[in-house]
Amino acid sequence: MGIPAKRTKTKTRRRLRDVDQVQQDMLSPRHLQLFKETKAPEDLPGLGRHYCVECAKWFDTETSLTTHTKGKPHKRRLKDLKNPYTHQEAMAAGGLTWIDNGPSKPKPQDMEVDMS
Repeated sequence: MGIPAKRTKTKTRRRLRDVDQVQQDMLSPRHLQLFKETKAPEDLPGLGRHYCVECAKWFDTETSLTTHTKGKPHKRRLKDLKNPYTHQEAMAAGGLTWIDNGPSKPKPQDMEVDMS
């Protein structure tokens, strides 16, 4: 019979930390420490010793971590972290932009009508 909505469950299972959360981890060691404290070391790969801060991933061995840092997904993540989105760009992506269409024309109800 299988698992209902299997695709949705696997998508949320692989969910990583967002770019803004990773930037906070990189700026503040305390922020990263608080995140790591929420995870039990015995549940993590390699007992939580090998962690890539930029990608927010745990690895079993030091070798797997070094091969990861040489790979394309890690380099893509570094590129994303270098050029973060601004608040204005995020608003534009959501369709909440302010467009300047020039000076507004007077509405017919605002015009004075001379009835003489």
